[in-house]
Amino acid sequence: MHAEPRVSIHPDSKVLMAAIAARLITKLVDVQDKHGEATVVLTGGTVGIGTLKAVADSAAAPAVDWSRVNFWWGDERFVAADSDDRNTRQAHQALLSHLQVDPARVHEPGSTDQFATADEAAAAYEAELKAAAEAEHAADMSDDRPEQPGNLPRFDVLLLGVGPDAHVASLFPEQAGIREKSRTVVGVENSPKPPPSRISLTLPAINTAQEIWMVVAGEDKAGAVGLALAGANPVQVPAAGPAGRTRTLWLIDENAASRVPQQLVRKDPAGA
Repeated sequence: MHAEPRVSIHPDSKVLMAAIAARLITKLVDVQDKHGEATVVLTGGTVGIGTLKAVADSAAAPAVDWSRVNFWWGDERFVAADSDDRNTRQAHQALLSHLQVDPARVHEPGSTDQFATADEAAAAYEAELKAAAEAEHAADMSDDRPEQPGNLPRFDVLLLGVGPDAHVASLFPEQAGIREKSRTVVGVENSPKPPPSRISLTLPAINTAQEIWMVVAGEDKAGAVGLALAGANPVQVPAAGPAGRTRTLWLIDENAASRVPQQLVRKDPAGA
């Protein structure tokens, strides 16, 4: 069972990123209070990285025990580890290098320095996810967190941006990745957005997350947002596919919201 989407609209991208940052800090604190640790899946892009910088700049950031946060990525560009195109590198610059994180809890998809092909890097990331899931299961935590599929750890919050073409992570319209049903991670070649080689969680993996937050700003995204919320086919409109197990939030600015069906817009204060 997955949650119906709800939409929270903010005046502009700066306010949006600050609101997402505040919501994320609150959520991580709440999860840690209940379970001792928390897991977040990060995204790249202007809003994704801007949100991480807003977290780093927040006076509330020390409320989170960052050493007990597990970090994963929804997708990564298959380039050299030191490339500025890497979502992981941008995340370190914006946030992770400013926090007392546990390096063993930071799970970065592989780079061209480690693997010959995106498929090989995807297989390694898939194996890392499975190993984390097995370790989590072996710990036999006595709490009320719902069971996850055996090949994935629990994702408390998963952040996703949306492209003007409605892609999410590195799942592009009509391509093989968005059609994948069995694997949790795929290698992507011939991406319509450079760089052409990428690694991505699949839609079935994404949809195991407890909460999915779609974070979007800009008029160029309005068509994609409108189609996704109108219930388009995910093969043509990948942004229509993500659905969290307990919550699906669209956190967007007014420019991205111009084509949102009004019946979906609800008052949704930060943290609610």
